[in-house]
Amino acid sequence: MEIIIVDGAEEGARVVADRFEQVLRETGGKATLGLATGSSPVAAYRELIRRHREEGLSFAGTRAFLLDEYVGLAPEAPQSYHRFIRENLTRDIDIDDAAISSPRGEAADPVAEAARYDASIREAGGVDLQILGIGSDGHIGFNEPTSSLSSRTRVKTLTPQTVEDNARFFDSPDDVPRHVLTQGIGTILEARAIVLTASGENKARAVAEMVEGPISARWPATALQLHPRVVVVLDPAAASQLELADYYRYVQDNKRGPVA
Repeated sequence: MEIIIVDGAEEGARVVADRFEQVLRETGGKATLGLATGSSPVAAYRELIRRHREEGLSFAGTRAFLLDEYVGLAPEAPQSYHRFIRENLTRDIDIDDAAISSPRGEAADPVAEAARYDASIREAGGVDLQILGIGSDGHIGFNEPTSSLSSRTRVKTLTPQTVEDNARFFDSPDDVPRHVLTQGIGTILEARAIVLTASGENKARAVAEMVEGPISARWPATALQLHPRVVVVLDPAAASQLELADYYRYVQDNKRGPVA
């Protein structure tokens, strides 16, 4: 892992956006992007929109796959991730809307939909760059604690903590769906590169376990230790429980090339 501790959200957004630009160059503008929702990537999405508008960064040849969706929500629902990604990123860049794929939360058979979606990622040749956030309990996507580290896209039951965390997007906690369709950890790990961004002290324990703890289904994000190309972008609060934070800063100050 490459651990980058930034001063704040603006710097972190630039670092994440730099990774998107890098993969667009590497693929000749034909990248397949894995897009996350929630609060963590929003600042980076705003920076990508700015670069598109002001610097000509183009997504015209790209396609995208979303990480997850609530079971039972139609695409047009205010809380759907299908709608979120359009409101927070894709409607303001030049990606073809037909090239944006997400699990169909309203599918009559969610289990079959999960299998279809997982297969569609493989059929597209896989994801070149996956952006992730991390939950306070260490989940990535909606792979809650004790998720199999080789899991595929499937239906998952949310923990009470995740329901509580997401209740701010709904009228009341009772309105939060208890089930989701989510890419599995095994699916996520097949991305060729991953960038994870986190901010805030409430993420510090999960970040410390992910980076420095043992690999364990108790903290699903620890599976990222098995991936050869992961960048973790943290603000000081999210990095506050890292025992080796000074070393990570030293590496950044003395960097000569990609860091494993």
